[in-house]
Amino acid sequence: MTLSNTSSSSSSNSSSSSRSSSSSRRPLQLLQQQQQQQQQHQQQQQQQQQHQQQQQQQQQHQHQQHQQHQQHQQQQQQQQQQQQQQQPPPKQQQQQQQKEQHQQQQQQQKEQQQQQQQQQKEQQQQQQQQQQQQQTP
Repeated sequence: MTLSNTSSSSSSNSSSSSRSSSSSRRPLQLLQQQQQQQQQHQQQQQQQQQHQQQQQQQQQHQHQQHQQHQQHQQQQQQQQQQQQQQQPPPKQQQQQQQKEQHQQQQQQQKEQQQQQQQQQKEQQQQQQQQQQQQQTP
């Protein structure tokens, strides 16, 4: 009789040990879930950053179109010069017209240079922002 009693008690012990082990696994699963949620949150932030960069690129593209438009105007002016030289008007008029056109071209070149400088500055700023975002954990 006593033998059977001891065996039953040992079995109860084993069952309790199994319970404790299962309870220890639960907090681990919770931790893993939290980590996964954090990772998902980081991914969402990255996607937002990408979207901002795309918008900035589109803005730059508009600047470039503006520059192309100015270049086209310069070409038109040059064509006008050629036409005027073919029709020989009085000398004084020719000189005046050439001066005016020359001034216009200088102005346009200045504008283009300023815009290019602006673009370079914007691009540098964007690169710096990207680097900062990558460095931040």
